[in-house]
This record gives sequence, structure tokens and C-alpha cells, in this order.
Amino acid sequence: MRPPISWTDLRGQRVGVWGLGTEGRANLRKLRSLAIEPVIVDDRAERIEDEMVLPTAGPGLEALLGCTTVIKSPGISRHSPEVVALETAGVAVVGGLGLWLESVDRSRVLCITGTKGKSTTTTIAAHLARGLGLRVFAGGNLGSPPWAVDAPTDADLWVIETSSYQATDVASTPPVVAVTSLHPDHLPWHGGAESYFRDKLSLCSQPGARLTVASATSPLLVARRELLGPEVRWVSEDTWSPAWSEPLGLLGGHNVVNAAIARACLEELGVPGAEDDAALHDAARGFGALESRLEPVTTLDGVDFVDDNLSTNVLPTLAAVDAFPGRRIALIAGGLDRDIDYAPLAEALDRRDTPTLVLTVYGTGPKIQREVEAQRSPRVEAVACTDLAEAVARGWTWAKPDGVVLLSPAAASFDAFDDYRHRGRVFREAITRLTTDAPTA
Repeated sequence: MRPPISWTDLRGQRVGVWGLGTEGRANLRKLRSLAIEPVIVDDRAERIEDEMVLPTAGPGLEALLGCTTVIKSPGISRHSPEVVALETAGVAVVGGLGLWLESVDRSRVLCITGTKGKSTTTTIAAHLARGLGLRVFAGGNLGSPPWAVDAPTDADLWVIETSSYQATDVASTPPVVAVTSLHPDHLPWHGGAESYFRDKLSLCSQPGARLTVASATSPLLVARRELLGPEVRWVSEDTWSPAWSEPLGLLGGHNVVNAAIARACLEELGVPGAEDDAALHDAARGFGALESRLEPVTTLDGVDFVDDNLSTNVLPTLAAVDAFPGRRIALIAGGLDRDIDYAPLAEALDRRDTPTLVLTVYGTGPKIQREVEAQRSPRVEAVACTDLAEAVARGWTWAKPDGVVLLSPAAASFDAFDDYRHRGRVFREAITRLTTDAPTA
């Protein structure tokens, strides 16, 4: 369990900032707004700039051992030997989200986690709450940290997407949290599947927890009811009313559940209008597709190109495939290897009634190809591609005249790209070249 320390509790302490990614830089600015000059430790030289930064090995870890509290970036595993050494020495190792939750009115905070669906559910919940008249801040793992120095302090509701990494930094839970799904992920960070499940679901049962809104369509989640806190409200497609959500324009049954979870959370928080179909229908207007989540890009020669590259695990990729029943799909898959088992992906593709071409790329491409070929399916073929551009071109040729080219990698982007946005840009550039590079008659 993490110590219940808030940002203001850090005054007068010797504080370390460990990691200078997006959240780490927000931590640094927050501390300086409190007149705290911390020890800074980071291992990526390009992040040093004008700061006095120590590498973790040797001087960095030694300096952190001299701190009272260390604020680590989410990417640093709480199970790492360095974190264990710090905590054994009596240093409090915390995260920015946990510090913020100790200083805010948690009855106005909704934390949303899940292996897949958390970004979409966070976006839907925030959009509906705004449509119902609330001042809403949406952020966390999606967008800006709520403790950033330029973040609002007077929101009616904070909707915070929470990763499994961030969940391990939380000492107190808001009264209502949501879990959209559960499937093994980030196994090297967590040290195995069961550790991942415990870490992610720890968000549901820290002091202050009252209710978890959870997807009844996730078998692994249903099987771990004991980790979901004192009370659970289960949500499935059966609990969803289609009338109110039509303006959301959602694709796929999984997004139906995401929308139902978002509504259930607002109801449990007592948001006026959340129980009224007509009011929610009006609030749903103007919702735009989430970037890189089943986001339509264009149609060329009858082939739809769809960017779903935020799907970095098997479960969301299968949900994306299921959004196009009866259609031929050229699926572009592969990326950073995080010890994910791709057999379930291959098995599910084999069960499709229509043909699928799996265009495998980058680090996990060979693993995915082996699993697909092991199925010996007459309807599923795997082809190795050197890069995203080749996969897009091959997919377009194969998918004509009425199929789908779907970028849904079931893997993270960081082996070949800066992040998912970079991967999405390269995908769009490759689509553009299909027409500009085509030979003329």
C-alpha cells in the first residue's frame, strides 16, 4: 500500500523526481511551483537539456536514497530492484496521481481503468458530463495530468484515465471507479499476468472505495470479483439502451459496453440528467471519434482505411475486427514485444466467417505470423512486411473492391516509432502515397 502523501506534504522534504517523460516533467514543474528544488534522475540523454540530471546507475540511485520521497514516472516498474531498494531504505516512492488524489475532493473524481476501452470510456464520460452542464477535466493517462500547474482547480468533475502503472501509485480511491476489461498486458513491468491483474485492480479497493462499475463481458474480470472492492455494478450490452447513444456514432459491440459504463458511472456519481434517456441523447451530440480508436481515415476504390493503432493488445484488436462483421479485413499487426500471447488472436481470426489477411510488421510480427500459420486456417493468411508502407500497399491491393485495411497492431509502437501518434502519421502518409505514386495510364 502506498503512503497517503499529498503534493503539499512534500514541502520541507528532500524530494527526487525519477523519470522525465511527460508526467515526469509535470512533476518537476509542480514541485517548483511549491518552491521545491528536487534531485532529478533520468537515463535518456535527450531529456537532459538544461537540467542537472543524474543517471540511475550509481550517482542517481545514491542520490534518491538520500531523499525522503521519490516521485517516479509511471514507466518505472514498482517491482524493479531499484524501487525495492528505495522502499527498503525507508524512502517513500510515490506517483503524481497518488499525490494529487490525496489533495482533491475525491467525490468529484472518476477514475477509469481497463486493459482496453479506458480511453474511449473516459472520453465518452467526459463528453456526456459536459453535455449535461458540468465543468469537466478529462486527463490522466489520456491527455494532461490533473496536477499540472496549468490544469484547472475548479472542475465539477475530473475524469481520469488510469493505467495499471499509475494504479500502483494510488493510496486512496475515489468512491466510484470503472474497469472496462481485463486481459494480460505489460507483463515485463508487472512481473507476470496475475501481478498485472492485482496491480490494475488495486485501484478499486484502496481506502475510500465504494463502488466499481465493471464490464460483465470480460471473463477474466468477472472471475476476479474479490479484487473489485466492496460493491460492483456489472454492465453488459443487456443493460444498454440504444435510444440515447445514437449520436455517439460508435462502432462495435465493445463500444456499446464502454458507453454503458460511462453512463453508469455518471448515474452513480449523481450527475443530474444521467438517468434520463432524452437528456443523455442531447448530451451525446457532437461526439467525435477518438484519435486512433477505430478512426475512419479515408476510402479508396471501395476500401475503407481505419486507424485503430491505440489497440496495443490482443483484446482491443479483436474488438476492432469484430466491428466489421461480414467484411474482408487486411489487418496490420505488430510492434514492440511485451511478452503478449498471440495465440488467442490467431484462434479468434480463424473463427471469422470472412477472409482475413494479417500483414505482420516490426518486433512482434514474426510471433504473430507463427501463431496465425499454426492455425492452418483456410480463411486467414499471414504475410510478413518490412514496414508500415508495404503493409498498407499490400492490404489495399488485397482488400479491393469492398474490404477494410485496419491498423490495429496488438502491440505498442515504441520499437519503430516515437509513439502511437507517430505511427498513425506514417499510416496516413502511406495511404496518401497509394494514389500519388500510382502509375498513370
